[in-house]
Amino acid sequence: MRFAHVVPPQSAEPRLALIEGDEAILVEGLFDGAPRVLEELIAGGDALLARVKDAAGRGARHPLDTMRFASALLTPPVILAIGLNYAAHSSELGLKTDSTPTVFVLWPNSLAGHDGTTIWPRSLSESVDYEAELGVIIGTAAKDVSADDALDHVWGYTVVNDITARDIQYSEAQWSRCKSFDGFTPTGPFVVTADEIPDPQDLHIWTVLDGTTLQDATTGQMVRPVATLISHLSKSATLLPGTLISTGSPGGAGYSRDPQVFLRDRSTVTVGIDGIGALTTHCRILD
Repeated sequence: MRFAHVVPPQSAEPRLALIEGDEAILVEGLFDGAPRVLEELIAGGDALLARVKDAAGRGARHPLDTMRFASALLTPPVILAIGLNYAAHSSELGLKTDSTPTVFVLWPNSLAGHDGTTIWPRSLSESVDYEAELGVIIGTAAKDVSADDALDHVWGYTVVNDITARDIQYSEAQWSRCKSFDGFTPTGPFVVTADEIPDPQDLHIWTVLDGTTLQDATTGQMVRPVATLISHLSKSATLLPGTLISTGSPGGAGYSRDPQVFLRDRSTVTVGIDGIGALTTHCRILD
């Protein structure tokens, strides 16, 4: 099943929708107590998901192209990001892949939706880069789980663009601020339930910037696969339902190119993962 947060015409609030082809079925109103946002659907477990699936056939269908998109998750308990999880990317940045994962937190203000516009001032950074990443959404609390059992705790998958101000990244010891400007973590457009993705390490991941393909890889190139990351993170803290884990980016970042390629004023960048979706962001730089 495929879900999204959409904003219907003449509405200001995102609403959870089940996506079928090019149509959206608004979940709220399908039955009493129907979830309004994805986080409520996740909290309701398999029983609530089955009820939504059963009721969807009776719901009104709306053309998806009349909707705006909000972030795939609206209020995750935490956004955990993994750095240097593809050897090609760590090498091109001149950074060493450590013996344990590089983990940092993204701020909630950075979340943004598909086809939105991300704005930042030129005075703050002129070295803003793209990073296509697989997003993993936890469905049931995971504490001290083994890698063998880790994927049982995954509710679904989405696409993340981990936009990064490289100059700030290389001037500060911590990476959260350089990746957490307003709108620097677009997610979506869709969340695909875990049963639709039998192997998260067998997915084509890519980036197109202003019509040119700059990243083209597979999630099988991760240094540490999704199951290993979940197991590692769950050793020290319980991963709560709704947690978003951004699992790292493959090689091809703009920072490492000669000449360097950064997001420019009026650039359009699309990051995608086959079987999940393509996530587009429009860029504006304020003088």
